[in-house]
Amino acid sequence: MRLLTLLLSFLSIQIFAQDSTTVVPDSIHIELTEEEEELTYQRFLNVVEHSLFEYYKETWGQERAYAVIDSLGYEENDRPEFSDSIFYARLNALNENTIIEIEANEDVLKTVKYFAKNRRRFTAVCIGRSKLYFPMYEEYLDKHQIPLELKYLSVIESGLRPQVKSRVGATGLWQFMYRTGRMYGLDNDSYVDERMDPEKATEAACAYLKYLNGLYGDWSIALAAYNAGPGNVNKAIRRSGGQMNYWKLRPYLPKETQMYVPNFIAMLYMMTHYADHNIIPKEAQVYLHEVDTVCLSSSIRINHLDSLIGFSSDDFQYLNPVYKTEVVPKTNPKQCINLPVEKIDTFLLVEQQLYDYDLYLDSIGQNFVTLEKKKTHYVKTDETLVQIAAKYNVDTRDIRNWNGLRSNKIYPGQKLTLKLIEYKFIEDAEEIEKVNPSKTTKSSSPPKTSDDGKYQYYTLRSGESLWTVSQKFGIPFDQIQALNRNIDPKRMQPGDLIRIKRL
Repeated sequence: MRLLTLLLSFLSIQIFAQDSTTVVPDSIHIELTEEEEELTYQRFLNVVEHSLFEYYKETWGQERAYAVIDSLGYEENDRPEFSDSIFYARLNALNENTIIEIEANEDVLKTVKYFAKNRRRFTAVCIGRSKLYFPMYEEYLDKHQIPLELKYLSVIESGLRPQVKSRVGATGLWQFMYRTGRMYGLDNDSYVDERMDPEKATEAACAYLKYLNGLYGDWSIALAAYNAGPGNVNKAIRRSGGQMNYWKLRPYLPKETQMYVPNFIAMLYMMTHYADHNIIPKEAQVYLHEVDTVCLSSSIRINHLDSLIGFSSDDFQYLNPVYKTEVVPKTNPKQCINLPVEKIDTFLLVEQQLYDYDLYLDSIGQNFVTLEKKKTHYVKTDETLVQIAAKYNVDTRDIRNWNGLRSNKIYPGQKLTLKLIEYKFIEDAEEIEKVNPSKTTKSSSPPKTSDDGKYQYYTLRSGESLWTVSQKFGIPFDQIQALNRNIDPKRMQPGDLIRIKRL
């Protein structure tokens, strides 16, 4: 059976009923027909496929997800068919209700019909997820006075999954690259990646989209720039002889971007007219009105919430995808976490116990360290690099770098080296010294530093992070962050110079 037939059966079957959020693996190679290649670009198709793969994985578990997919047979659903004139009429009606130009042309029609026929389940799952995100999106879009229809952009960017990370590093509901995220105030350190914070990322996306529309005066071109970057759009404008209409500019844009606006229109259409196509939305795991926020006065450890208020780490991660470890750090301004409304009163009752227990663990010398461990993986028959990356929650790009691979092509029996990050709590002081020799005690001599006349520096040692440096010198964590905004915490290495003081 061809892989495409397998994926179609995977997408159309309707036997599960739960939804949540985890990291989506990188792109799977999919053999496309000429018609499909014309209809959609690869990255968006991967968002669709992986969103649904995660749906099965969350229900059945990582290992069984592949077996479930393999065993699925194609199941026909009742798919109402409409004449082209009906589709055009609906697209024209959508165009009349938005300032974003929705051109009802042949390419858009093909894309809409493709998703109406072959990607129905993606629409059903995203409608379920939208109950948590769309009310919040609309609030920010209205605040920035930009079209509410832009909420559908997040659907084609991430499938409404806040922990999606692309193979090139774009992350979150709105798929911000690291530098663009920092430009719009999204911090990324050892504990949090604000590109995965639904509200902060939405605020940033609104500001960025408004800026792009200001550059071009056309929302469709602004969407193209969101995908390809202003530089590529400017090149296309020059090559087109100065065209400032998206549909006239479109042939000069990168191939992927040429289908970006048609895909956006297709999802706007599908999520508006899903009932007309007999698409039954999947039940939302949680609705926005079922969630409330509390702000913390001190640090807490996420796994303690399970025993004290009956809220599991997985459920916490679903509502708080911004946190990268099992610790919510103490910061200024305070960290605010999302909890189900029915858990708020219980949390407030035990809040001080959570703080006190964390302080107690600190007082007895329990420390939180980051360890890098190597693991050997032998490739199984029919196993892909993407599946391996998904299993170990790493990027395919990293696996290629670790093993000197030039492509994603691997073979059965091949030995792969993986470098996995482990976050570990250690209580014994002797063990702390063994794992992290740079850890000093109160009685030890002050850490050695250097300076260049402007800043005082500390040389990073193995196993250390910005957090451990802040604790070593007794400097507030947010102050260390502010001094080292040019450093990517994920790429810190022993020997790096960390600013600890402005001279």
